[in-house]
Amino acid sequence: MNTFKFKTNIKCGGCIATVTPHLNQLTGIENWSVDTSDPDKVLSVQADTATVDEIRKTVEKAGFKAEAI
Repeated sequence: MNTFKFKTNIKCGGCIATVTPHLNQLTGIENWSVDTSDPDKVLSVQADTATVDEIRKTVEKAGFKAEAI
């Protein structure tokens, strides 16, 4: 299993609620979380088969920015 981290603009519970269905539907993700207390709003994703690009595109499809760190 791989762990990927992304700098995002997901800043509150409402933002997390918006992105949740998108990330939950992406095949290959086991677990994910957003640290909204971090200045970079870090999204951590544990994935078996999902790639950095797939995760980034999924977050962007939900209306947010995601930059791999």
